[in-house]
This record gives sequence, C-alpha cells and structure tokens, in this order.
Amino acid sequence: MNHALTALAAGFGTGLSLIVAIGAQNAFVLRQGVRRDAVLAVVGICALSDALLISLGVGGVGAVVVAWPGALTGIGLIGGAFLLCYGVLAARRVLRPADSALRADGEAAGSRRRAVLTCLAMTWLNPHVYLDTVFLLGSLAADRGALRWTFGLGAALASLCWFAALGFGARLLGRVLVRPSAWRVLDGLIAATMVTLGVTLMAGA
Repeated sequence: MNHALTALAAGFGTGLSLIVAIGAQNAFVLRQGVRRDAVLAVVGICALSDALLISLGVGGVGAVVVAWPGALTGIGLIGGAFLLCYGVLAARRVLRPADSALRADGEAAGSRRRAVLTCLAMTWLNPHVYLDTVFLLGSLAADRGALRWTFGLGAALASLCWFAALGFGARLLGRVLVRPSAWRVLDGLIAATMVTLGVTLMAGA
C-alpha cells in the first residue's frame, strides 16, 4: 500500500509540475473561466485528453510514435499556425476593447461549439503535449514497473485538479476584469503567449 501511495503521489507531483507551466492550453482555459463560457466542457476536454495521452504513454505507445517522426513535425506546423491565428485574434481584441469587455451580469457571449473546437485544437495540435504526456510521463511511469499505472493515475488526477482549479477558480477574477482596460491586459498577455508559442512550434518543426 505504501509503495502504491508513493507512486500515486510521484505521478501527481510530476504531472502537476509539467502542466502548471504557462502555455497555450492554460491561457485558453483561464480566459474561458473568466468569461464563464463553456467552462465545464473545456475543463472536461483538457482533463480527459490528458488522461488518454498519459494512458497511451504508460502503455508504451510512445515507442511506436517515435517510428513516425514526421507526424510530430506536421502537428508542429499546423499547431503553430493555429496558435499564431489565435494570437492575432487576441491582439485584435486588445486594439478593440469593446470585444474584450465582460458584460456586467457576468454572462459570456461566446459560442460553446467554438470553445470546444478551439480547446480540442489547443490540446491535440500541440506537440509539447505529446512530449510531456506520452513520452516523458510514459518513460517515467515505466521505471515504476508494476506500479506504472498507479503513477499514471496520479498524473491524470493532477491534470484534472489543475484544470478544474484554473477553469472554475478564474471566475474570481471577474470583478477585476469588469473594466475593459483589464481585459486588454489579459488579452495582451494571451496574444504574446500564443504568438511566441506558435513561432516556436513552427521554427522547431
């Protein structure tokens, strides 16, 4: 039992350390949380996607993917282009404050379908997600031997806890972001993050 708890805690800590870093996915979840737009769907997609990718890594799929290095290159190019486009849209909101303002009644005006599709793209078109979950966590889990799935479970739980806290906790910033100027700052940071990551992905593909 002690060994299982140790493996679970190690997986949780490792998964959390990898996912907390600022990235496109976290920035998107934060914005959806502040806007209170399709938060449950977005959090669910992120957590379930990570759980699936972690399971593939623990199951040894990473070794198979290595046989097709061109796949990650293609994903990098497509994902980089997508992030650049999203960054441009965020920059446009900075220049047009009316597009970024949160309505006084706390309602978000976005489309659930658009949010879901964007979240799926943010998750599955980012090569870094595969490197962290399938390859890195998969290799670390392999070192745990018979407890590799317990380690993977800990990492998946870390993902669920983080995205739930980020998505549902972000609404606490709602009062601060009532002002259009505050939204311009948030969208400016998101634009910078997306463009930087987009250029990095395309340059490294």
